[in-house]
Amino acid sequence: MTSSSIAVRELPLFPLPEVVLFPTRPLPLHIFEFRYRIMMNTILENDRRFGVLAIDPATGKIANYGCCAEILHFQRLPDDRMKMLTLGQQRFRVLEYVREKPYRVGLVEWIEDCSPSEDLRPIAKEVEELLRDVVRLSAKLTNQKIELPDDLPSLPTELSYWVASNLYGVASEQQSLLEMQDTLKRLQREQEILSSTRNHLAARTVLKDALGND
Repeated sequence: MTSSSIAVRELPLFPLPEVVLFPTRPLPLHIFEFRYRIMMNTILENDRRFGVLAIDPATGKIANYGCCAEILHFQRLPDDRMKMLTLGQQRFRVLEYVREKPYRVGLVEWIEDCSPSEDLRPIAKEVEELLRDVVRLSAKLTNQKIELPDDLPSLPTELSYWVASNLYGVASEQQSLLEMQDTLKRLQREQEILSSTRNHLAARTVLKDALGND
C-alpha cells in the first residue's frame, strides 16, 4: 500500500485566494511569505506533498475541500523565495486542524468519484464538442488564435477536471465541481455551463457579423 492510498493523513495546508486546484492539473507558485517558506522547506525534506484550499476573498472563509499538490520542480531565489511547479493529485476533505502555527496542518481524508453506473464517454464527447465550439467562437470574437491543447484528456473524469480547472473567474463554481464525487454530475454541470457560454458567444458573433456587414 502506498502513502497515497492511506484513507486519512496529516497534510500541510496552503490556502490561496480563489485558487481551486484539480487532480492532474499543474499549479505554478511563487512562495515568498515566511511561514510558507518554512512549510515548503519542510515538505521538500519529506514527500513533497501539501494541500491547496481555496479562500473566499469576500468572507475570508477557507474551503473544507481541497486538492493535494506535489512539488515537481522548484527554484530557490537569492532572498529565500521560491518558484515551483506543482501538480494536483488526490482531492481531500479536512476533518480537523491539527495545528495552525507557523502554518496550518490538517487531518484529511481522501475523496474519490463513485464508480459510474453508465458509460460516460457519450457525455464526455458532448462536453468536448461544446468546449471546441466555445474556443472557436471566442477566437472569432477576439480575432485571436485560440486553440485547445493536443493533449486534451480523453478519459471522462480527467476531462471533467480539465474543463473545471479552465473555468476562469468563477471560483465558487469551481469549488462546487471539486467537491462533487460523481463524474457524471460534474460533466452534466459543465455541459450546462459550456452550453450557456456557447449560446452567449454565438449571439455576440451574430451581432458582430451584422454590424460588420453594414
